Amino acid sequence: MCLAVPGRVLDIGEKDGTRMATVDFGGVQKEVCLEYLPDLRVGEYAIVHVGFALQRLDEESARQTLALFEELGMLQEEFGDPWEQAAAQAGADSPWPFADGPFAGEATAPQHVQEEGRP
Repeated sequence: MCLAVPGRVLDIGEKDGTRMATVDFGGVQKEVCLEYLPDLRVGEYAIVHVGFALQRLDEESARQTLALFEELGMLQEEFGDPWEQAAAQAGADSPWPFADGPFAGEATAPQHVQEEGRP
């Protein structure tokens, strides 16, 4: 499911000629395009869908909506780790399918992969 989620603008800048913002969605921060709301300011709330701020929202409405989404588990569904979600749906005990493999706990690709220029 893809939701339109309210978020609070933390900072505003420009990226490749496009007005962008860091937006907080109840603890999750994402980069969002502000081209549809060019006068949105730091501290204000907006409804965001697929990375675009679409509509300004008052703080109380934003907080109520975020609380409801949190209660329903929709924030985790929208912003959670897709590997964890897939594992949970599959009934796996581990949040990462290769948690017990040779590279368990590594944050980067193994050295031989990095050297060969692969991701």
